[in-house]
Amino acid sequence: MRYAVFLIPLFLITLTTHAQESLSKDVDYAYLEKLIAVTRANYPKIKMYDDRVTIAEYAIKKAKLSYFDIFNFSYLYSPNNNTATISPTLLSGYQLGFFVNIGAILQKPSLIKQAKVELSVMQHDKESFDLNMVAEVKKRYFTLIQKRAVYKVRSNAALDVESMVANVKKRFEMGQESLEKYNQILVMQTDHYQNLLNAESDILIAKSSLEELLGQKLEDVK
Repeated sequence: MRYAVFLIPLFLITLTTHAQESLSKDVDYAYLEKLIAVTRANYPKIKMYDDRVTIAEYAIKKAKLSYFDIFNFSYLYSPNNNTATISPTLLSGYQLGFFVNIGAILQKPSLIKQAKVELSVMQHDKESFDLNMVAEVKKRYFTLIQKRAVYKVRSNAALDVESMVANVKKRFEMGQESLEKYNQILVMQTDHYQNLLNAESDILIAKSSLEELLGQKLEDVK
């Protein structure tokens, strides 16, 4: 057990020290800005918000053009009829009429204002989503950096355990170590290998999560 007691605090100290030294320096902020730009260009929901803003802009134009709807023109054609009629027609030829819908005139400013407010709401929704998207890209990128750092630590720890196993095995073969201690160090080695596999799996999951936002492979972002 003395090997286990020795290795566990050593591993924790190594992990903490490596995280303090590397997590910040491993972050490439210029690359992170590229990831954010790629997400803005590819993520479907961003395009959806762009379309909503465009629709709201069209709604304002439509509301302004609808001012012409309040005016109505009409004409009436009364041909000259030389045939005697019971009641003579006072007007003959083309007659033009011009009508204005007063109620529609009063409503148009409110409709245009409503369309502008709806555009403003859509723009605010887009800005809010963009802020959330940027935060999510950063979060997933930092998580990937963290998982890579943990993998490095576990990989180094696994190498240390391999060296210790080789040493204990040699001592066991020379009769200087018990079978129980030898089995304990082998179990410890198996645990470290399992932790290493888990760390590698965590990297793949974090990478896939980030690529979900990017819409493309991380390796394609240069």
